[in-house]
Amino acid sequence: MLQISHPPCVVTSILANLVALGAIGMVTISPHAAVAGSHGLTHSGSPLRIKPTKPALDFSGRTRIGIASFYADRLAGRKMANGVKMNPLSDNAASRTLPLGTIARVTNLKTHRSAVVSIQDRGPYIQGRIVDLSPSTARAIGITREMGIAQVRVTPITIPPRSGRIRFANRSERRCEGGRCDGYRLALEPSSTTAE
Repeated sequence: MLQISHPPCVVTSILANLVALGAIGMVTISPHAAVAGSHGLTHSGSPLRIKPTKPALDFSGRTRIGIASFYADRLAGRKMANGVKMNPLSDNAASRTLPLGTIARVTNLKTHRSAVVSIQDRGPYIQGRIVDLSPSTARAIGITREMGIAQVRVTPITIPPRSGRIRFANRSERRCEGGRCDGYRLALEPSSTTAE
């Protein structure tokens, strides 16, 4: 068994660095990893939860690499952040930082399968996870119930800015015509101003 005699603040710093390395795929982190407690290391049977807060939205269009999970069956039919009921057969997804209405390509880094999703909800609220997918989208890119999570790349295709107009985030993904993007209808936030 691992014995650590450093102060809790040092252990917390080391664990934070391990989580960051895990998010970019440099190390593998078990969902049952030890987390810093008040008296050194303690074992936790479930992942570390993040307190839901108002997100700092990222309109930059940068690609993110991290862990994807999928919605639990019990969430089917519940209202998402945009007010629409969650459909487990749809292309909806949740992100803490991407604006609602963002269209993004999610690629499983192990299977190299990808799907286009629409960010319609907030979450996931588990440390290290960057996107929650609908169960059908998770299956489409190769995330099974047994796995539960997978390392993914999230590439924004279109991001609705604060004005409500479409901005293409990645020119290589620019396959949108007449309000449709890769066969998906664009969902835009209402315009807060008429001039940009």
